[in-house]
Amino acid sequence: MPAATISIKPNNHRIYQCPQDKKEDLLNKIIEENSNEDILVVCSAKPEALKAKLQNQNIRVIEDRGLVKNKDLKCDFLISYDMPIEAIVYMARVSKAIKRAVMLLDEREQKALHNIERLLGRAIKQEQVTGFEYPQKTSLSSDKPVRKKLSKDEIKEVAKKRYEKSTQEKPKFDKPQFEKPKREFQSDDKKDDKWAKKKKAPKVIGKKISIKARKPKED
Repeated sequence: MPAATISIKPNNHRIYQCPQDKKEDLLNKIIEENSNEDILVVCSAKPEALKAKLQNQNIRVIEDRGLVKNKDLKCDFLISYDMPIEAIVYMARVSKAIKRAVMLLDEREQKALHNIERLLGRAIKQEQVTGFEYPQKTSLSSDKPVRKKLSKDEIKEVAKKRYEKSTQEKPKFDKPQFEKPKREFQSDDKKDDKWAKKKKAPKVIGKKISIKARKPKED
């Protein structure tokens, strides 16, 4: 069903966020608040079971197969109790509304809404009814303190303090003076003898000459 056949204005097309176990209560609340209008409730299956749970038994309840077959079916206010199997089927639902249309949407049905909005060509406005909101998810980091966002001036001030702190004169520490270990020499006789043996005698340069004294000649 093309989106051009939808006669209601975008502002009169709504989605009410509602957990699945609270849909029946919200449905009866909406019907009671709009009891003077011609209301049609549409569901994917078991329309008789849904009608039995309504406080106002004069309300018409129909499933998608019966809605598609009845081409002349119209209503002032159409309420989709659930998400249809296909996006094109939802377009067929909304095309039956003359004034307004709403859908009760469970959180698990949100993913399928994308296909409907893509086919429709726009996003459908979502609203929350007090007492029928989605359950809040508990965050594991809820106990952790939330960091305060700093302004530009506060960021500059923090940076300035860090710079001043980093440029402060650092305390001077005296370097430990390490004394060179003194070499101890043993002065015992054995070591002296060993050291003496290592000493080499000076080299003698040249040949040895022996000189003998001559006796004077007798006259």
